[in-house]
Amino acid sequence: MKLLVIEDDESLREIMTRALRAEGYIVETAATLFSAQDKIAGYNYECILLDIMLPDGSGLQLLRHIKELGKGDRVIIISARDSIDDKVEGLELGADDYLAKPFYMAELLARIRSVLRRGNASVNKVMTAGNISLDVHSRRASIGGNDIPLLKKEFDILLYFLQRPNHIVDKAVLAEAVWGDHVDMADNFSFVYAQVKNLRKKLTEAGATVNIKAVYGFGYKLTESDETNI
Repeated sequence: MKLLVIEDDESLREIMTRALRAEGYIVETAATLFSAQDKIAGYNYECILLDIMLPDGSGLQLLRHIKELGKGDRVIIISARDSIDDKVEGLELGADDYLAKPFYMAELLARIRSVLRRGNASVNKVMTAGNISLDVHSRRASIGGNDIPLLKKEFDILLYFLQRPNHIVDKAVLAEAVWGDHVDMADNFSFVYAQVKNLRKKLTEAGATVNIKAVYGFGYKLTESDETNI
């Protein structure tokens, strides 16, 4: 699952990021209102951790913008301003929870899990394409009713494509979506090629009726197995 941490305090941002990644989340970060708007415009997140007091504007302004866009990202406000007015305004604007600083990381993790559970209650937990089935919450993949062993990143890649059937996905966009911000440290996308290659091999060997095709010069696309490469 992909989270966005919007926090201008570098030390706290790093602590939160390390703790969240240790729990298996894909984490991206933003330190300003401007950079957060840019991230939110281009990507969807399962949960956004939003500081109210940002150097170039109010987090409540960003929350209002998120809801105006009609995005389904869950939002937990995190702020040193533990005031009733801020809580009420944030919740009325559509925030899912409010956590005052300072806080224990264990509490933050519990709040995130709670928000994700509530958000997923009305969401289809199983995604399908052809004879492939992914149970998002148990992270089980099956083909024709038979489970197939996928590594974490392989599952994340396949889920990303199932959410975008017949869409061409740029390799850089795929890398950032699955690996998060620290993909910027990579010199090339060889790790993407390797993971996709392994995933395609597993799908073929298991008899999947869909596959991930290379689209020369662009990236990849989830297609029916009898389609040819573009």
